[in-house]
Order: sequence, then structure tokens, then C-alpha cells
Amino acid sequence: MTAAVTSTGNSSAAEAAGFDFAAYLETARLNVEAALDGSLGPERPESLREAMRYSLLAGGKRLRPILCLAACELAGGDSALAMPTAVALEMIHTMSLIHDDLPAMDNDDLRRGMPTNHKVYGEANAILAGDALLTRAFEMVALRSPGVPAEQLLKVVGELSLASGAPGLVGGQVVDLECEGKDVDLETLEYIHLHKTGALLRACVLTGALIAGAPDALLEALRTYARGIGLAFQIIDDILDVTASSEVLGKTAGKDLTADKTTYPKLLGLEESRLRADALVAEAKAALEPWSAGGKAAPLLALADYITSRDR
Repeated sequence: MTAAVTSTGNSSAAEAAGFDFAAYLETARLNVEAALDGSLGPERPESLREAMRYSLLAGGKRLRPILCLAACELAGGDSALAMPTAVALEMIHTMSLIHDDLPAMDNDDLRRGMPTNHKVYGEANAILAGDALLTRAFEMVALRSPGVPAEQLLKVVGELSLASGAPGLVGGQVVDLECEGKDVDLETLEYIHLHKTGALLRACVLTGALIAGAPDALLEALRTYARGIGLAFQIIDDILDVTASSEVLGKTAGKDLTADKTTYPKLLGLEESRLRADALVAEAKAALEPWSAGGKAAPLLALADYITSRDR
């Protein structure tokens, strides 16, 4: 599924200044797709390899690996050196989708316009395919990242561990499940999304920058950027769950309502949710202002705009 690109005023300004975001996004996506396709070898048994490839190569926007590559470029690094880590991030993300869709979790039948992994390969194989992708992600960083100093790779492994474990998406998922059918305030909702969604987005930009040897000031700015886009991304997801169809989303629309989950539209209303997302994106972009000279920040700035303009 090719990502739909909808220009906003800010991204149009970037293009007017010589940055073609649509072309950048498509080129980066194709490069990521090629790297993903080459990342899985002749795993045995074949059924495991098929289940892993089914979800990993099912398409999607590939925003997480692209964020990693863009952050590496912003920090003055060679994005080719960050590609194994970008692949690792997509593997972790894919694992989380496979597991989230299971009957014991969000219980969904559709993902990226296709039957979910457990519907095709069974629950046990889906769980194991997710486990295999998670562990392969760390292999990608530790053993398939030539040219990156070991000290920087160790920092990358640390960030991936925090993002994918209890301090990150696992912890966020647990709280999300515990809150189904309960009244949840905005603070708790944002806790869930800063962990379940935001932690991996933070890891995307930080790992790319770490591979490039970014200074502490830039890493701190990227943390602020990631927090803003992470929450904005989830707000837009919540809005689309209400306003878009399953055909457009590629997954079952209205699932949050069916599961009686608290969402941003439920707490704030659609209009206020949209305003909140726009404000968060503005904060994210402002954090990168000191590094915007020369156009190196243009991809990350445009990606922030894209998060609030996407239709799926």
C-alpha cells in the first residue's frame, strides 16, 4: 500500500524551497521495502518464514524506518549506515501489530487491507512469527550493521530495548488493555500512547541520530520532536477510526468504539482533537528550528506535517 501524501501549508512551503516531500517519501519507502525484502533469509521451518514475510512485507507507510533515516541525515550521517536499524524498527513495529491483532489483545481480522497474521497462519504461529521478528531486529543491529562503531550500536540496542519492552510498547499495551471499558482521563490516555505508540517513534529518531554521532543537544531536541509527533499520530489514528472506512484504513474501522476504549475524540471531541494534534506538531517542529538551516531538517519537518494530513 503506497502512502497517500496530502500537502499542508507547511509541507508546501518546504517544496517551494526546493524540497519535494512526495518524491522523498516514495524514494525512501522503496529503499526500505528493498531492504526489508532482503532481511529474511532461509528460515526453517518454511512456515515460520512465510508468516514472518507475510506481515513484514504487507506494505504500509514505512514511516518508522523513514524517520530513522531522516534523523540520521539531519545529524550529518550516512543514511545507508542506518538502514539495518531502520529495518529493525519496522520488524519491531510489525511484531507489535501481529500481537495486537490477536484475539487476546485487540482481536482484529484485518491489517493493511489483508487478513491478520493469525487468521492466515493460526494464533500459535502468529505469536512465534512476532517473536522471531523481534529477535531478528536485534540481530539486524548487532550483526548486520557494518561500518557503525560498536559503541554507537550498543546505544541503539539500548534504545530499542527500552522502546519494545515494559518501559515502552509492552507497558503501554498492558495499560491500554486494563483501561478497556473504564473511564480514563487525558493523563492516562497520553501515558498509554506515549508508551504504546510514542516509545517506538522516539526510538526511530534517536537511533538514527545516534548512528550519526549526534550531540546531546540534538538528541534532546529529537526527544521533544518525537513526543509531539507520537501523540499527534495517535490522535489522528483515533480520529480516523471514527471518520474513515475500513477500506481506506486497511484495518477494521470503529474498533475503539466497539471495545469501549477511551480515545481523544471521546474525551475532547473531533474538532478539539484536531487542534490538539496541530499544536503538538507545531511543538515538534519548533524543537528542530535550530537545526533547520541548510534544509537537512526538511524531511523530519515534512513528516511531522504529514502525520496530521494523512488519510489512513
